[in-house]
Amino acid sequence: MSRPSEYSLADSIRLKSILTCRIQNNIMSTLFECDSRMDVQPTSIPDVLLIKPNVYEDARGFFKETWQEERYAKLGVDVHFVQDNYSRSQKGALRGLHYQLEHAQGKLVQVFRGEIFDVAVDLRRSSPTFGKWTSAILSEWNHLQLYIPPGFAHGFYVLSELAEFSYKCSDYYFPEHERTLLWNDPDLKIDWPISAPPLLSEKDRLGVPFSDVEYFDD
Repeated sequence: MSRPSEYSLADSIRLKSILTCRIQNNIMSTLFECDSRMDVQPTSIPDVLLIKPNVYEDARGFFKETWQEERYAKLGVDVHFVQDNYSRSQKGALRGLHYQLEHAQGKLVQVFRGEIFDVAVDLRRSSPTFGKWTSAILSEWNHLQLYIPPGFAHGFYVLSELAEFSYKCSDYYFPEHERTLLWNDPDLKIDWPISAPPLLSEKDRLGVPFSDVEYFDD
């Protein structure tokens, strides 16, 4: 049975966004396959890095290292992480866009269950990509990680029925310094793959517009 026509435009927009992101991921995967070792590639914002760890698969399942400080440092992620966070979210949930103005956090994010559309927004005033965003689809199947340095707002939208999301942080959580950038700010024009209003916390629903945001001054 076909879906009601009033959903077709929204579904088309959502599908286009997902397919665009997956095509980008496939291009990155092709680059990764040229080398059997773990690899790191820049996204459309060069300081945000897409990482493909080594995954060893056999009839039993798979094994992978999700973090090894010395190896990651040699590939450009020279960071000391001090805190790990883990969340579970249902389909249609959107978390973000969050950052800490003081004690800014670098984050290494990945998905252990399900699939998400992950977004980073550059809030470094002196950066050539200030106000720009980049995205990647992270899933339990593609094993991709995203490294987001300090100076960015971060958020994600859940594409699967359930998603379990993990991120390492380079500084501790300080709620008094946390800020929320409005997820659907018209100036940012983030191409979220949504066809219905997302599930939001009150804090995220009341995010600050980009025009009023407190940004990072280097």
